[in-house]
Amino acid sequence: MTMTGWQRVDLDADADVALWPQWLPGDEAESTFTALHAAIPWETHRLRLFGREVDAPRLSCWIGDPHTSYVYSGTRFEPRPWPPLLASLRERLQQTCDARFNSVLANLYRDGRDSMGWHSDDEPELGDQPVIASLSLGAERRFQLRRRLPRTAKLAPADTVNLLLPPGSVLRMAGATQRLYRHDLPKMRATVGPRINLTFRWIEPR
Repeated sequence: MTMTGWQRVDLDADADVALWPQWLPGDEAESTFTALHAAIPWETHRLRLFGREVDAPRLSCWIGDPHTSYVYSGTRFEPRPWPPLLASLRERLQQTCDARFNSVLANLYRDGRDSMGWHSDDEPELGDQPVIASLSLGAERRFQLRRRLPRTAKLAPADTVNLLLPPGSVLRMAGATQRLYRHDLPKMRATVGPRINLTFRWIEPR
């Protein structure tokens, strides 16, 4: 992994998380947000929670190479083709992260009320130690990582790490991060504009 610009996040030894706060410069981050907001066919994904289906609290689109279908929350998503701008970003991120990516989950958080609860990206298609590159565009949002502890264990303040993800930043999660930690994007009470999050990953082709 190219080290220029990366800031390591202090977590358990087997977790590997780093943030590049200004991977895209301001003007490019802004123009990329505008272009992708218009180009991506956003849709509402359905999630299964506690035995019932609900609308996800964000808009999303699954994009990838052929044969990279993805099962999440009991639903199989077939990939849409790569818009040229996203394909270009993939090539650049593969060099930056020293990893291969054949798919991306694009998420649009329309305002501070849109969010995503605690989860790990640990689906079987991703492998044991997936490398996930998360590019943020638009409004800055707070991102949290929390240790995965037994249900009976009491959480301490040190078990949760808070990060701010500014526009143009890349968060890279690798190693045993998904096995050891969960993450979320909490709601915000303050007025905040829309945010696009692009989580590039490798799906084992079927």
